[in-house]
Amino acid sequence: MSPLPTLLTRHSQLPIGFGGASISGEGGGYGFGEISSDRAVTLLLHAVELGVTIFDTAPVYGFGESERRIGKAFANCRDQVFIVSKCGVDWHKSQRINMTNDPQVAAKMLEESRQRLDSDYIDLYMIHWPDKRVDIRRPMELLAKAKERGQIRHIGLSNTNADDLSAALEIAPVEAIQQEHNLFAPTTATALTKMIEKQRISVMGYGTFDKGILTGRVTPQRQFDATDLRSWAPWWKNSRPDHRVKKAEKLLPILAEHQVGAVSFALSYNRFIRQVEISLCGVRNIEQLQSTLTALEQSPTEATINSILQQYEQSDNS
Repeated sequence: MSPLPTLLTRHSQLPIGFGGASISGEGGGYGFGEISSDRAVTLLLHAVELGVTIFDTAPVYGFGESERRIGKAFANCRDQVFIVSKCGVDWHKSQRINMTNDPQVAAKMLEESRQRLDSDYIDLYMIHWPDKRVDIRRPMELLAKAKERGQIRHIGLSNTNADDLSAALEIAPVEAIQQEHNLFAPTTATALTKMIEKQRISVMGYGTFDKGILTGRVTPQRQFDATDLRSWAPWWKNSRPDHRVKKAEKLLPILAEHQVGAVSFALSYNRFIRQVEISLCGVRNIEQLQSTLTALEQSPTEATINSILQQYEQSDNS
């Protein structure tokens, strides 16, 4: 990890951020079950009190509900938080998802996000997913102009690749990359990693706990709320979660042997092995928030992480 501060490390003293999909509630879209607006706002404000400053969201999280709740929570302390949102995953009136990086759609989404967040500006605005139908330089031109107007302060890419990053950099600086990072997620392609290092781009990881699998809280028997994507999303079922649950079942006894908690392992793995600066954590109550911060304080050393991984790989191959 670079010893010099980058965008995200300048705005957070903690190596974690708040994953806003967890507070999407019953709005639909990408979310993890019911949580009232009042509970969500209380949780967000408590996170700030405990030192969390980076809050990640997107329009599709609860079809705007996550953004609305973040906007409500921070209306009176906007300068104390660093808000991340995205364009590219829109929806129709029927709530059918429309994934596009068309600049006109991006412009509409940016304005709607600013309204829901009740903020004149968004600290970091990202293009959510690649779109083979649209040259990424087109939405980048839009975001560069929005940055000049002060509507966004920094530009980032999510779920990107080396070709898109290279093209985007022709238009404007890209200061942060967000990718899925955890033990079971694919590693970042070498070409993209080299570009990130060369350009000194901040790295943010989502899926830190693989939607609960790495904590041991997701089991084949667990029943999910109807508004929890894990109960209905085809892509989740097609990702073979049961296979990863079995892998986690091999990992957890090894962690216990080393006296390392599952959350501590996940956070330290991202930091030491994946070189992630900010790991997004989706918590749904104050107890989960506090336990995550406690796990952070109990972080194992890099040597311990490597020892755990060596033992895990041996057991996984047996």
